[in-house]
Amino acid sequence: MSVTDDREQMIRALFAAYLEGRKDIVSAMLSDDFTFSSPRDDHIGREAYFDRCWPEPPPFRSIEIEYLTISGDEAAIRYRAVKNDGSAFRNMESFRFKGGKIVSVDVYFGREANDR
Repeated sequence: MSVTDDREQMIRALFAAYLEGRKDIVSAMLSDDFTFSSPRDDHIGREAYFDRCWPEPPPFRSIEIEYLTISGDEAAIRYRAVKNDGSAFRNMESFRFKGGKIVSVDVYFGREANDR
């Protein structure tokens, strides 16, 4: 399996773990110096990421990856997420890798996507 394939599988596993609320799985994927950014968060670390971005119970019933590309140490992904209340939205995320781990994720919020 290539590095690109490994990274794709890691991203897919992260989203699957998110749906199940499995912080333990994702924690092993993140570097010690991991940062997360979004319009609501500016380079927060691992602890704040899990506190702010992993509500319990998990808020989504599904996340469909619509686009995923990997180039070297970076990946871009677009997905459609359906919340438990049936509303949906699309986001884009940028991943950076270092030493076989995810070192950063930057999220760009999309619009509602109740088109399915």
